[in-house]
Amino acid sequence: MSLKCLLLCSDDKIVRVLRRVLSDLEIAVEHCTEADSAVRKLTRERFEAVIVDCTDEKIASLVLRSARSAPCNKRAVAVAIVDGQKALRSAFELGAHFVLYKPVSSERAKASFRAARALMKCERRRNTRIPIQIPVALIAGDGSGQQSTVSTDLSEGGMALKQFRRPKNAKRVRVNFTLPGIEFKIECAGEFAWENAGRQSGVRFVDLPSAARDQLNAWLKRHSPEMETDDPPVGCKLTDLSLGGCYLEMASPFPVRTKLVLSMRVAELEVEAEGMVRVMHPEVGMGVELTQHTTPQREQVEKFIQALMKSNGVLPELLVKPESIDNSDGALSMPRRNDNVEDPLLDLFRIKSDLTTDEFQIELRKQRGTHSSAEATVPA
Repeated sequence: MSLKCLLLCSDDKIVRVLRRVLSDLEIAVEHCTEADSAVRKLTRERFEAVIVDCTDEKIASLVLRSARSAPCNKRAVAVAIVDGQKALRSAFELGAHFVLYKPVSSERAKASFRAARALMKCERRRNTRIPIQIPVALIAGDGSGQQSTVSTDLSEGGMALKQFRRPKNAKRVRVNFTLPGIEFKIECAGEFAWENAGRQSGVRFVDLPSAARDQLNAWLKRHSPEMETDDPPVGCKLTDLSLGGCYLEMASPFPVRTKLVLSMRVAELEVEAEGMVRVMHPEVGMGVELTQHTTPQREQVEKFIQALMKSNGVLPELLVKPESIDNSDGALSMPRRNDNVEDPLLDLFRIKSDLTTDEFQIELRKQRGTHSSAEATVPA
């Protein structure tokens, strides 16, 4: 078992259920009954997930904060075990990505941890760094000039650069490099993530094109034999769709800030789109904002909406695959497109994300009776 989680829980029945479920999913369990021992382990060992019983919120907060502050576990997937809907908001405020409601059943736990495992694999893959020295060209965000440097390592999420200091006040650059062995050129936006006294800097990839992402992942897998295959995409039900977003019903939705790839199919038309989860309702569904940065991407969604509205009630097929969790400060403050097109569905995700699940579903149903040509609803 290569994936490992830390479980803080003193309820023997819950522990037995989770051990059985996690074993079936090939996730090893390090069990703790005391917060002190859990915190010690978080500072010394790496875990892909941290599962905490939130009966005592102070203890749960202490352990989850410890995970976030430990360099080796700051990207671990956090799962909170809670006593129903009333504790839901508190769990997310503590930093949980997923929740398990008590009483914990095998069926519920399997559904939740299948989704969690997919993200655990994504996050570990993004953290896997391959030592490699290749030439890298960096172009300042304002186009003022180009600098050349050399990488020291490469991962899915970014690269480290040696003997390089970023220009003063520069936040973003264009990154250009070629994957060795296949001569595939990658160009994307990048943002500086860190720098140290040794004149090294880290650049995080931003808006990496899908073709480049696929080539980079394939290259990383060939050079890192320990990397696992991703879990298959998850099927879900599309209930609402606009040019800027969609609502998906599924038993185990992914957490807010998760970057996703959606494959949507109706009749003979198949469209792939990227998005980010802005609203998540456990065991019900999630609202996804589509991240369309180019005209062709937008045209593909428009084409799918038109095909869906002409499909005479044919249900679309939809698969969703997580890519990563975006914990950057600006993840949920993306600017609106400057196209003067109203998008009530996207506004609902952005403005009313704090509504309870029931209140949000009421707002969704209200919109379904007033959708425009730029929106579509799916028959039940």
